[in-house]
Amino acid sequence: MAQEFGGETGDNLIIQVDLRKPDETAGLMAAIEARLGGLDILINNIERGGMPILHGGYHREVNREQWQLEMETTLHAKWIVFEQALPLLRRSPEAAVVNVSSIAGLIGRSGPAGLLFNDGYAAANRGVSSLTETWARLGAPTIRVNEIMLGLIDQRHGPGTRGWGLLAQAQQRELLDHTLLRRTGTPEEVARAVLFLVRDADFMTGTVLKMDGGYVLGGEQPADMPEGMLEANETGGERRSVL
Repeated sequence: MAQEFGGETGDNLIIQVDLRKPDETAGLMAAIEARLGGLDILINNIERGGMPILHGGYHREVNREQWQLEMETTLHAKWIVFEQALPLLRRSPEAAVVNVSSIAGLIGRSGPAGLLFNDGYAAANRGVSSLTETWARLGAPTIRVNEIMLGLIDQRHGPGTRGWGLLAQAQQRELLDHTLLRRTGTPEEVARAVLFLVRDADFMTGTVLKMDGGYVLGGEQPADMPEGMLEANETGGERRSVL
């Protein structure tokens, strides 16, 4: 990451922090204030999700701490980060927060994506949306808080992850067929959506932007329109047919 962001030159500040720990997170905010003078934008993207296709059930010995890890990282750490950042955000005349979550919070471990979304991860993501609304109220009017809820994204829950590689080709196809746009999303598309929420969405707060290629809407098609049973009478009214 340090190489990707050009190292600690210019305005870059790279610190290794366990965001599950309030003291370390407070230290991060103190370093931000000392180095940069304040904070205007928070992308709250910390998470940890175990894929059933990879981890299996929580009853396995290797997964003894997996549920707690998913909750601590995906939900509680987001809360810690926001709480510690809030004093700095309040000093900004126009601050923006973007919570990054998953459609797992809507669909849980169901359908084709049940191989990728674990129960704890899904429950934690359902909680993120509640925090988004609470924080939008808490931050108004100078702090906008919105959420981007992601579907199958490359290097996240799609191609480029270990779990996706474990899926059979038919299982991958089923996931894509359940997505209305018939493909996974890219990190570049996510970045553009986040940039929109930060830079252009001046009249949006407490909003959840679902970016899933239509996965949640997939799997069902509108029903064909039936012929109907009503007939027009001679006066232009309607006559109901009784069976």
